[in-house]
Amino acid sequence: MNAQTPSVLARIDADLNQSLERLFALLRIPSISTDPAFKAECASAAAWLKADLAALGFEATVRPTPGHPMVVAHQKAASEGPHVLFYGHYDVQPVDPLELWSAPPFEPALREDETGSRIITGRGSSDDKGQLMTFIEACRAWKAVTGALPIKVSILLEGEEESGSPSLKPFLDANRDELTADVALICDTGMWDRDTPAITTMLRGLVGEEVEITCASRDLHSGFYGGAARNPIHVLSAIVAGLHDADGRVTLPGFYDGVPELPAEVQEQWRNLPFEESAFLGEVGLADPAGERGRSVLEQVWSRPTCEANGITGGYTGEGFKTVIASKASSKISFRLVGQQDPDKIRAAFRAYVRSKVPADCHVTFKEHGGSPAISLPVDGEWLGRARQALGAEFGRDAALIGCGGSIPIAGDFKRMLAMDSLMIGFGLSDDRIHSPNEKYDLASFHHGIRSWARIIGAFATSRG
Repeated sequence: MNAQTPSVLARIDADLNQSLERLFALLRIPSISTDPAFKAECASAAAWLKADLAALGFEATVRPTPGHPMVVAHQKAASEGPHVLFYGHYDVQPVDPLELWSAPPFEPALREDETGSRIITGRGSSDDKGQLMTFIEACRAWKAVTGALPIKVSILLEGEEESGSPSLKPFLDANRDELTADVALICDTGMWDRDTPAITTMLRGLVGEEVEITCASRDLHSGFYGGAARNPIHVLSAIVAGLHDADGRVTLPGFYDGVPELPAEVQEQWRNLPFEESAFLGEVGLADPAGERGRSVLEQVWSRPTCEANGITGGYTGEGFKTVIASKASSKISFRLVGQQDPDKIRAAFRAYVRSKVPADCHVTFKEHGGSPAISLPVDGEWLGRARQALGAEFGRDAALIGCGGSIPIAGDFKRMLAMDSLMIGFGLSDDRIHSPNEKYDLASFHHGIRSWARIIGAFATSRG
């Protein structure tokens, strides 16, 4: 442990109420990025963060983009050492349906839940304002105790994460030299459970496709044309059904190229996690795993590729009944990728498969909905090892090295554009209700998060340089 860390931790404990007040001030700003009506509030949130960071001695600026602004801040270390780039986002999801909130979403408060735990309530409390403030508060404590940060810190806070980050890649490209560091820190993930910290070491990639099949030139009366006319819903349903075999494997040629098996040490660690497959599925009213046969549920959702039909439409779907053979049918299909799977090859294989199944007198069109490769972090890397030690010291137990079934595109952007690995360390919980009414963040998560980042900063300061 860094010699100054115990004093920094004591300062965090003493200043927790003030840290909460600063978080509440940020939570009161309704920075909803998807709604143009809140453009001014997004600018206000950026300005608030810039002012707070400047008060800490950061060289902080608000940078305009075609959308909502970025906040960029830098502070040099007291001596030569590693350089980290911390990323978070200040924008939040819309609050609809408002009537389901038990308290106004932008009037944060500290409350007790039904278990007696103290929670911070309000939109953005967990995703991601509460999380990003854990890092800023850790920097504040280091500055208060020692007068300087022990490592060089840069901070990038964006305002469009909840609306697809359209300005992010151009901004990274234009500011590549300024933002490149030894390692990126991302605090937009969660813990394994409320007592066990986690580092996310795997993120699945994503390919999104929309396919539309057209048969007849118009919708047809099923009494006049039924049996003779090709039905695009039948064609499309057969195509979607054929994407998996009886063992749950995806049938596209070459789909599993570049898919690795889990390292033995990771398999062992996952087996030892307190996880009940029946409880995981039971929470959503299911019982039997439906993915690849012979794979555990954790493998299926963290380290194996998938193909899912996310929507399918065609014909009459309104009230009542209409005897019609539709002219068109469409489906949205997503692929989650792992390892070295190539999004472009997966997309091409899917389109070739669909074209091979479409009858000659029918027509198919495709619409692309983005794509990104998977990300994995070496489990024996220096930065991960130091962070894991720091988290273990804070929580009194080893940090779980986990995968994430979803995608965090910024981690891939940092790797591909800035050649940086990302440590994904967050303190959210599965019941934080992010993106839903009554979002919350446990006070313990907030407090442990600040202390954890303080420990990690201290650990990095002794790592080299």
